Amino acid sequence: MSMTLFDSPSFANHEGVHAVFDEKTGLRAIIAVHSTARGPAVGGTRMWNYASSAEALEDVLRLSRGMSYKNAVADLEMGGGKSVIIGDSRTQKNPELFRAFGRAVDTLGGIYYAAEDVGVSVADIAEARKVTPYVLGLSDGPEASGDPSPVTAEGVFRSTLLAAKRLWKQDDLTGLTVSVQGIGHVGGYLADKLYAAGAKLIMTDVNTALLAEVAARTNAEIVAPDAIYDVKADIYAPCALGATLNPQTLDRLTVKAVVGAANNQLATPDIGQQLFERGVLYAPDYVVNGGGIINVASELNARNTGGAYDPAWVEGKLSRLMETLEEIMERSAVEKRPTHEIADAIAEARINAARDAKAEQRKAA
Repeated sequence: MSMTLFDSPSFANHEGVHAVFDEKTGLRAIIAVHSTARGPAVGGTRMWNYASSAEALEDVLRLSRGMSYKNAVADLEMGGGKSVIIGDSRTQKNPELFRAFGRAVDTLGGIYYAAEDVGVSVADIAEARKVTPYVLGLSDGPEASGDPSPVTAEGVFRSTLLAAKRLWKQDDLTGLTVSVQGIGHVGGYLADKLYAAGAKLIMTDVNTALLAEVAARTNAEIVAPDAIYDVKADIYAPCALGATLNPQTLDRLTVKAVVGAANNQLATPDIGQQLFERGVLYAPDYVVNGGGIINVASELNARNTGGAYDPAWVEGKLSRLMETLEEIMERSAVEKRPTHEIADAIAEARINAARDAKAEQRKAA
């Protein structure tokens, strides 16, 4: 049966969904604007070889809603959006394709800003930038925020410290074992920080050369990819694929906390409930990994103020995000509700407050 947009289970009161086609380059893309209540919708552009356009639509609807929550929880003056380009990023990329995409973004007039995501590089975004101002995540110029990975890692690290303080009443990670899954962009920076704070590390990655290199400098034990769930550890840090918290892995984990950089860690929301019932402290993924989007948001801030990239602004937002995470952990304990539900509730409250304020302004006008 064919499904229409509004019947999709992932349709969540999105403000606009734009299907884009460019005959000359063969560009097929979908841009989803979930909410502009808090400001222009901001979210990455993913290039993926989707099996069908229905699958691409599901992905972009889900991811754009996720960005609204992520941006609200990080207290950024941005709404949520996302875009997907249907195609093989290894064989079907060219500068013309990304200029065509940039022109499509430009027609939206600034309600959506694109940034890089899976399958899309900073160089690709720079191509789009030639035809539209509405892209973020630049590598040069005064407002450029550069690689967001170090800031993301710093957020994950501070989140880990908060969990340690809460569960073990200690200010560092001495005596604690952290199992790190995936030491790519963010995981490598994170491993260095965890090690410096006294943690014992057990790690895995499919890139064995990189794994050996990071393990050597952090004195880590290396295990096979699937064995990471079975190791004796205090904290599990998923920093690779999503959905690694699922019915197959839950019983294998012996950790007391989950704090990692990966997106969409819970295979389904009820896994969050199960972790809570088992007494495992789950630090919600989109709160923990918000450092990256804060770094990107600094460009929008620089552009709006006519200034340059400001590390102090980034630090202020990161500190505020950690206060929110503390509030989430505290409320979860007091209200006896899973942390992922509390995080969603805080995000929704912030989005709704902004939406109501906008409606009031319209009435006044």
